Amino acid sequence: MTVDLSTTNLLLGIMAGVSILEALVIIGIGVAGFIAYRKVTTVIDQLENRQVAPAMARVNAILDDVKGVTNRVKEETERVDQAIHTTIGRIDDTADRVRSNVRVKTSRLVGVIRGVRVAIDTFLHDHDRFETEPGPTRT
Repeated sequence: MTVDLSTTNLLLGIMAGVSILEALVIIGIGVAGFIAYRKVTTVIDQLENRQVAPAMARVNAILDDVKGVTNRVKEETERVDQAIHTTIGRIDDTADRVRSNVRVKTSRLVGVIRGVRVAIDTFLHDHDRFETEPGPTRT
């Protein structure tokens, strides 16, 4: 029996040709992908230079302004807080002095009022005692 390998060789040749075509297509897709990648990278860089960089510069300037305003508000708040504490301390001192002065000036009046009250109370109780105690009998 004789073996005819011509059909097998033909099929192997077709398969080799198809494999070479596949390899060329894959290489072409890789090259096309690399070219597309470079174009997209270039477009992104240009977009960043034209749009993002100026926007970031403006945002950074705004943030610097906000930082300055925040620092100024903080300083003013501390100044106002110090002024309030100083004022409250002065008010407390003034209230203590007024309280002391009122106490000194009214202590005499309170003493007089207490003395009058004790005198009236003593007078009324002694008057009641004299009325209830039997006096000397006259005959």
